[in-house]
Amino acid sequence: MQITNRIKDKVAARLGQGVNTQDRYFIVPFAFQKRWNHAQFAHSFISMIRVLGDEKQPRLIPGLRQGRFKNRDFEAFTISWAPHDFGTCPVCVFGGFGSRIFPTWNTCPIIVGRNFRLDETLKIALNEKGAVGAWGPHEIKKAAFDLGVKRKLFLDGGKIKYKADDRLTRKDLVAINCFPAMANLEEPYPNGGFLGTGFKMWGIDGTARVLIEYTKAVRDKGLLLEPVDIKKDLYGFVYARERNNRAYNPFRNASAYHE
Repeated sequence: MQITNRIKDKVAARLGQGVNTQDRYFIVPFAFQKRWNHAQFAHSFISMIRVLGDEKQPRLIPGLRQGRFKNRDFEAFTISWAPHDFGTCPVCVFGGFGSRIFPTWNTCPIIVGRNFRLDETLKIALNEKGAVGAWGPHEIKKAAFDLGVKRKLFLDGGKIKYKADDRLTRKDLVAINCFPAMANLEEPYPNGGFLGTGFKMWGIDGTARVLIEYTKAVRDKGLLLEPVDIKKDLYGFVYARERNNRAYNPFRNASAYHE
C-alpha cells in the first residue's frame, strides 16, 4: 500500500484539480534487489497507467486492472516477466563453470514464464525483505501505452518462455528474461549490457539501463513526454525490522517498511 498509494498520489498531483478532458498515460519502472545484489534475487518490471478523461465513456481494454482514485477512473497493467514459480523456487541464472562468459556452457534450463501482476511481484520482493525502487510516474503518449499493451498480450499468449541468461534464446524469440521483456517497447528484444545479456545489469542497474534506452530510443519519437533523471527520480522502499534498525538501503531517498 505504501508503494501504490505513493504512485496514485503523484499521478493525482500531476493531473491537478481541474477537469481532465483527455486520457493521460504514465509509466512507473520498478526494480528490486537484496544486499550484495545477487542476480537470482533481483528483478526489473514496469507498470503502465491510463487515467481516463473526465465525463467520457472510453473503450476499456479487457484484462487490465480497473479502478478509481480521487474521482478519477483508471486502468493499469504490469510487465513483470519471470519464471512461473517465481517466489517459490530459486531462479537459475548462471549454471555451470564459465557460463557467465560462454552462454553455451550454461546448464540452466528453459522454463515456462509468466507475466506477474504488480501486487504479486511486490509481495515476492517484500517476502524476500528486498529493497524496492520506483521511478516516476513519467508521462507518456498513448502510442507508448499501446505498445505496452501489445507487449503484455504477447507475453500472456504463451508463445515465449523464460531463461535468465537469454543470450542464445532471445534472438529467435524462444525465451527471454525480465529485462528485454520490458526494455525498448519499439523493438522486440534489444541487447543490453556487457556480453549482450545485461551482465551486472540486474535489479536497480537493470531498470536504469531500460530507462536509458527509453530516453535514447522512445523519447526520440516523442513517446516519453518529459525528461528523466535516472538518479534523482529513483525512490526506494527498504526493509527495517525496527525504526532504528540498520537497513540495506541503496537509495538516495527511501521509506522503510516492516511486517
